Amino acid sequence: MDGKPELTQETIDFAQRMFEAARTGNSELLLAAVDAGLPVNIMNHQGNSLLMLAAYAGHVDLTKALLERGGDPNMLNDRGQSTIAGAVFKNHEAIVRVLAENNADPRLGTPNAIQSAHMFGRTELMSVLGAREGDIGPEVPSPVPRAEDA
Repeated sequence: MDGKPELTQETIDFAQRMFEAARTGNSELLLAAVDAGLPVNIMNHQGNSLLMLAAYAGHVDLTKALLERGGDPNMLNDRGQSTIAGAVFKNHEAIVRVLAENNADPRLGTPNAIQSAHMFGRTELMSVLGAREGDIGPEVPSPVPRAEDA
């Protein structure tokens, strides 16, 4: 035993329902649970928080509500990825803006949000992210050509 308490199957099932609620945008269920005491920064087996899952899936209102309840926009998952970099990758501009307005650090994670915006040619997000000279070094791959640019 590693010193961590054993979780019941009922607790595990409940947590999985909450992570699914974040992914699918079931705000009513998820926010009721958070308001009743579910830790807003709980992480799944991959280190993804409720906020990460909601933001990555494009749920703007749920992302805002989780931030209002103390969701940490600067948590990294087990792969070293940040919430804002995931939103950049998915091209969820409104969520990138909400996260930036709520102090998400665009320089956290690997690749970070600024590097992701560069790699995926999301130049419209560079100013939102506060990119400045020196943020893109030679180690950052060049932009991937987009189909609409071909």
